[in-house]
Amino acid sequence: MKLSRQIKPISYLKSHAADVLTQLEKDREALVITQNGEAKAVLQDVKSYEQTQQTMALLKLLALGNQQVNNKQVISAEKAIQSIRKK
Repeated sequence: MKLSRQIKPISYLKSHAADVLTQLEKDREALVITQNGEAKAVLQDVKSYEQTQQTMALLKLLALGNQQVNNKQVISAEKAIQSIRKK
């Protein structure tokens, strides 16, 4: 992603909203919106947003798993299977 191409002022968004949405869906690249020269928002297409959310959820699960391993809050696979079979 070429970031310099993906930064637009809010006035551009206001006057080209339909084109911006079409481009977001086509390129699947985020767009940084500025106001008074400062970055204020990031727009992205829905598919990219959903993918980002799924990735974040997976990373949270991995971090939790690592934390549990570090805190020795784990059991062997054999014990886990036995516990499941008892239920």
